[in-house]
Amino acid sequence: MVVIPTLLYGLECWSIKKTQVRRLVVAKMRMIRWMYDYTRLDRIRNEVIREKVKVESIEDKMRENRLTWFGHVKRRRANASMRKCKMINLQNVKDVVEDN
Repeated sequence: MVVIPTLLYGLECWSIKKTQVRRLVVAKMRMIRWMYDYTRLDRIRNEVIREKVKVESIEDKMRENRLTWFGHVKRRRANASMRKCKMINLQNVKDVVEDN
């Protein structure tokens, strides 16, 4: 109950890379193994532990949190600062990045 909320605190506004997602997955499995007193020396596969514990995938939870945040942004007024960022034209930015 505590592991996933702790790992995902503030996730709605992160831009996250695949390596960071992998680190979160590893951290979560380490915490679950610790809580249930399993070690890597027990040679129990992660899938088996996840099945026993019945914990959701951290990737699914991350997606759910982001979609919740996106819904919050979509419900804001059109002139709200969050919504204004959506309207920025990034065509010129792309040209500058390609020149460098």
